[in-house]
Amino acid sequence: MKDIAVIIPAMNAQDTIGRAVASALGQDEVVEVVVVDDASCDRTAQAARDADDGSGRLKIIFSGRNLGPAGARNLAIKRSSAPHIAILDADDFLLAGRFAALADPDADWDLSADNIVFASAEKARQFAGGSVFDTGGMAQRLTFERFVRANMSRPDRPRGELGFLKPVIRRSFLEQHGLAYNERLRLGEDFELYARMLLAGARFRIIAACGYVAVERETSLSANHSAADLAALVAADQRLLRQPLSPFDRRALAAHHVQCAERWHHRHFLDAKRERGLVRALAENAALPRLILDAAKGVAQDKWRERQRRRTTGGAQLPPEPRFLVGP
Repeated sequence: MKDIAVIIPAMNAQDTIGRAVASALGQDEVVEVVVVDDASCDRTAQAARDADDGSGRLKIIFSGRNLGPAGARNLAIKRSSAPHIAILDADDFLLAGRFAALADPDADWDLSADNIVFASAEKARQFAGGSVFDTGGMAQRLTFERFVRANMSRPDRPRGELGFLKPVIRRSFLEQHGLAYNERLRLGEDFELYARMLLAGARFRIIAACGYVAVERETSLSANHSAADLAALVAADQRLLRQPLSPFDRRALAAHHVQCAERWHHRHFLDAKRERGLVRALAENAALPRLILDAAKGVAQDKWRERQRRRTTGGAQLPPEPRFLVGP
């Protein structure tokens, strides 16, 4: 499978983009690396250029306005031509041999993903220069229902969403069904695209190896979503719910929609409280008891997680240990 375009949207990523580009160019299966400098204010483009290996595979595209992750990815996909597409975030990097592990000419798939290890910037250093490795378990196929339910948080798994997966995507499937990233989303854009692909009949496989290192930063977009970002994700769920769905798929998506709405209400209330104070926030939303209840639930969950963190670390601000998206 020496026919992959690696797509890297990047905004103000001068400190990490070089590592991301180098890790992509180091994969024999990659024929294109397309970086979209999404209206950066720093040296992102130059840092990407400094990582070029001279093979002619690196292309840097400049966007005059900030498109967001979905828009930048769509632009890069349009400006690339390889039969397979792989998304790489500018903070993250690939391990050697990742695409060789994902390639299985005998398997039928439209999305082929591996496990992801999440690590702080400090802990991620232990994986730098490493190779793809086995995480236990077996290869599996994702149905729409299982995928959606796996994107719902639980007290023991607050960030276990399979929407974080970064599969290799078959370009012909996107083109055949007229699919692209939803540019109205700046949160959950991966989840929403994979969900639409599964509803269109995509075959989604996950292997037990890990070849993708996701570096967790407090400044990342996924860690700093706004109420507007969450509202857009709620609206995306509502659009999906209008499609023909099996009873099992509809129940799963409805449950996901409820949880996204709870997160939206929580964020909306906290923003109002920060901007106008608790009394005014309560008064402004007095006619929306569901919103206030969801906000109170979110605050309670935040406090519980903080108590759990303090109990585990003794109150010290220690970098979390690396964790896998998909457990063995």
